[in-house]
Amino acid sequence: MREIDVAHLDDIARGAGILGTGGGGDPYLGRLLTEVAITRHGPVTLVTVDEVPPDAVVVPVSMLGAPTVGTEKLPNGTELLAALRALERARGAEATHLVPIEIGGMNSLVPLALAAETGLPVVDGDAMGRAFPEAQMVLPTLAGIPTSPMAVADDKGNTLVLDAVSSQWAERIARAVCVTTGCSVYTADTVMTGAQLPGGLVAGTITLAEQLGAAVRTARADHANPVTAIRDLVGGVHLITGKVTDVHRTTTDGFALGTTTVAGTDSELRLSFQNEYLLAMRDGEVVATTPDLICVLETDTGEPITTEALRYGNRVTALAIPCDPRWTTPAGLELVGPRYFGYDCDYQGLPSDG
Repeated sequence: MREIDVAHLDDIARGAGILGTGGGGDPYLGRLLTEVAITRHGPVTLVTVDEVPPDAVVVPVSMLGAPTVGTEKLPNGTELLAALRALERARGAEATHLVPIEIGGMNSLVPLALAAETGLPVVDGDAMGRAFPEAQMVLPTLAGIPTSPMAVADDKGNTLVLDAVSSQWAERIARAVCVTTGCSVYTADTVMTGAQLPGGLVAGTITLAEQLGAAVRTARADHANPVTAIRDLVGGVHLITGKVTDVHRTTTDGFALGTTTVAGTDSELRLSFQNEYLLAMRDGEVVATTPDLICVLETDTGEPITTEALRYGNRVTALAIPCDPRWTTPAGLELVGPRYFGYDCDYQGLPSDG
């Protein structure tokens, strides 16, 4: 158990941006929201999975929608609490802990903001070990834990609680609501007991995000290579260093969809994304796919670049990082493998570094 204060947020936000594989929302916005909450209400208690009682009621909260919209359609500050209270009323039980649904950008930080407001502790972990674009794409789905009941709240004061026949139907209905209300909403869903956390979470990822952010900060202070510091900490594989020469991006059905091309000295990398980077092809050959993490970083600073922030001319380095091994099981690949997203290839292990 330890406390998270404002001084920790820069490192956590930067590391969450790295682990979020381009998605999860703008980590800068998440940091600002959390800084305001902690300044007003005090620090947040962070507990390990082992410290959570078996009968605890652990609730993930997050933003759902297109990150391209989330950077412009700012929350009014009431959505997270509204979604949590609506879910508690529907279940007839109060939350005892909060947790990120994903260790990605803004969604890594908004549980900390809500925790500061409510006084609830946050569990050090998340339900993906990265970020994925759809609500059912979580380890609790593999463990038989449903997404619904799911509470949705928007910036206008609307709330909805849905009880779907499957986690995929919860995603479809919530996505339709999201599009109708402006492509950005906040949710509370996928409730777990403390006893279910080992099967439903990747433990320690908030701490890992903080370590990554600190590694980048320290490398800069020491005039070392921050990208190398990231790669060494997480066992990443270098895919390319070069310049962004092309970006195609649309906001469709509540997702940011597109491709980008990075031109290196002697090769070219094409990345495809749906909120997150999902497929990397170097000179026409597949070199990394979901569920492994594909991360785009500013070459000089090591800062993560989200899919909505990509611009022509960015000087970047792309890394691939191994995912949690539960995602590479047959059931995991059926849920989040490349074919689910319409890519005509199978999952393959990461290449040798080069």
